[in-house]
Amino acid sequence: MLLETREVSKIYQMGTTEVAALDKVSLAVGAGEFVAIQGTSGSGKSTLLNMLGGLDHPTSGEVVFEEKSLAPFSKKEMARYRRHSVGMIFQNFNLITTMSALENVELALAFGGLRGKARDERAAELLEGVGLRDRLTHRPSELSGGEQQRVAIARALANSPRVLLADEPTGNLDSTRAEELLSLLRQMVERDSLTVLMVTHDRELAARFTDRIVMMKDGKIVQEPEAGSRKPE
Repeated sequence: MLLETREVSKIYQMGTTEVAALDKVSLAVGAGEFVAIQGTSGSGKSTLLNMLGGLDHPTSGEVVFEEKSLAPFSKKEMARYRRHSVGMIFQNFNLITTMSALENVELALAFGGLRGKARDERAAELLEGVGLRDRLTHRPSELSGGEQQRVAIARALANSPRVLLADEPTGNLDSTRAEELLSLLRQMVERDSLTVLMVTHDRELAARFTDRIVMMKDGKIVQEPEAGSRKPE
């Protein structure tokens, strides 16, 4: 398996009360899989995604990437994991508003150590790959919501991660743009063997485009169909 959680729990202290955001969650995702995570608000979906992305640490249990536990990672190793192994996109795009689409992607490449002309060419190539060849110099305010999310995807893929983690990526998009976005992600899974884990509330789109749907409730996985449950269109 490429990415796993093994008996992961996360407990937050709220005053004198302990709240279990995750309760012994075990999930295994293979390379080239497209997995949707669903559940009601407070079910632990985003907390799980943050654990997988190295943005938070389990209270108990472990996250494993390519058979290596993240638990003993130093701050430097964890930063490298977040920069090169996983990419993340969010509902609100999180683009830098004063920068063009090209500059937003170039910034991620700069953090990854790429410089000069190679960085410019790689950024343009990434944006072309998400269908934005004619939008390179546009700032976020000049782009539609769907286009902004495509820039966010290009930025997340800047340093060639194995895994893309998406937290409600279609939440701010209309149905047409949401379908376009998931179609793009599906193409990347099939063409590039990208692994995608996506938190989404849209059951219909998840059923159409992902390989399986993991259901969560009260910090636990309550339903996890076998891989390959997606029906061919």
